[in-house]
This record gives sequence, structure tokens and C-alpha cells, in this order.
Amino acid sequence: MSRIQTTLAALKAQGRKALIPYVTAGDPYIDATPQIMQSLADGGADIIELGVPFSDPMADGPVIQKASERALARGVGAMQVLDMVRVFRLSNQTTPVVLMGYANPVERYDQVHGDGSFITDAKSAGVDGLLVVDYPPEECEAFAARLKAVDMDLIFLLAPTSTEQRMKDVGRIASGYVYYVSLKGVTGSGALDTDAVAAMLPRIRQFVSVPVGVGFGIRDAATARAVSTVADAVVIGSRLIQILETETRDNAPAAARAFMAEIRTALDA
Repeated sequence: MSRIQTTLAALKAQGRKALIPYVTAGDPYIDATPQIMQSLADGGADIIELGVPFSDPMADGPVIQKASERALARGVGAMQVLDMVRVFRLSNQTTPVVLMGYANPVERYDQVHGDGSFITDAKSAGVDGLLVVDYPPEECEAFAARLKAVDMDLIFLLAPTSTEQRMKDVGRIASGYVYYVSLKGVTGSGALDTDAVAAMLPRIRQFVSVPVGVGFGIRDAATARAVSTVADAVVIGSRLIQILETETRDNAPAAARAFMAEIRTALDA
């Protein structure tokens, strides 16, 4: 079993829900990312999604777009992201890390370093899973098999507009968890309709056997708590980035930990 699967199984056995924060690698301070990741874990994060900066993040709203732009301007690419994970693993061997991003950086990495190098190097760095937004399930079964061969998970997005066929395709090859995008649109947009989420998740679970996390639109403890009553995991990104971008280098890790602790308390209440 992968580290993600082990973590989610343990939480399920305890009757608890997973807390999954998202941060963009290299933002708001290029040298602070590993420390912020550890602070998130200290605050109660169960899995960390680490964004790989990309110039055209089509699924992301203005908050994460700007974070990606800032990181790119500092020279953060796939190699630097893997280095950050390696540093994080010096102090933390237990919290799963998922790289979230787009196909272009993955494929460019393989072009430069050799076919399959991204998976090999990500595994060596301590990455546990990949979420590649623009990899549709019907076109990446071989990629999923390569990941499973080294106990890494391929995580897919589902949305309110997903057809039953798409759910079947995702359910056939997804591992770790599935990320349900609770809103039509991009990250950080709109207000979350928890009733609509509650209605959609049973449909997804007809076709998907892995845990289902819910993200997009979760901004505070109350919303996270409401979503956790129907989901297996809660994903928070844009709000966390907004908090971090207002903090100094010295204060950013503590702010990350405090925000996670607040959400963790709500989920465990």
C-alpha cells in the first residue's frame, strides 16, 4: 500500500476525516516551503498537496495563478519542487505528499531527463502521488500503471459536470483518493453548496471505490466541517495561500499551522 492509502485507511478506522491543504511550491518564500509543509503537518494536515508552478494553470483561479506566477519568477520548476520534497522528508517520513499540477512540466521533465524520469525522481524524493489536472483517465492507463508499480497513486478530478462514463473511467484506474471539484469554475470561485455536494457524492461512490475528497470553495472551519459530514477528505487551497501571502517569512509557518489547527479542530469535533 502507498503512504496515502495507509493514511486514509487509518483515518477511516478511527472514524476521522482527512485534512488536505494545498500550497504552491516556492510561494510565498522560496526557502520556506519545506518548513511550511512541516507546519501544516504539525497543525493536523494528513496529506499535503504541493502545487508545481506552471504558466497556464487552467483549473486555478486568480489566487493560485498569482502564487504560481510568483514562484515561476523565482525560478521554481519541477526540479526545485522535488528538492523541496527531499528537504521536507529529512524531518517528516510519514505525511504523504501529492504533487498537483499540469502535464507540461511532467512531460518536459521527461524530455530533458529521459522517459519515466519524473516518476523515478519523484519517488526518490519522497512523493506519494500525482494529480495531473489535464491527464484524462482514458489516456493515461500506462502512466497510472507506472506509478502503481512504485507504490505511488494517480489522483483524478471529478466535477459536478462529470458524466457516469467519466466516473467509471476514473474509478477503474484511480488510486489513493479522488478529488471532487465541488464548484463549476476555477479554484477560489463561488460559494460552496454543501447540499449539492451531499447529493453528488453517492453518485460518485457508485463507480469509485477509493476515498473521495472535496475541494474548491472551502474557506473556513464551518464549511470544512459541513463538507466532512459527507466526504472522506477536505481539501483547502486558495484560502491558505491568501493567508500565507500576507505573512512575513518568519511568521508564515506559524500562520499555516494555526490555520490547519483551526480546521482540524472543526473536523474532529
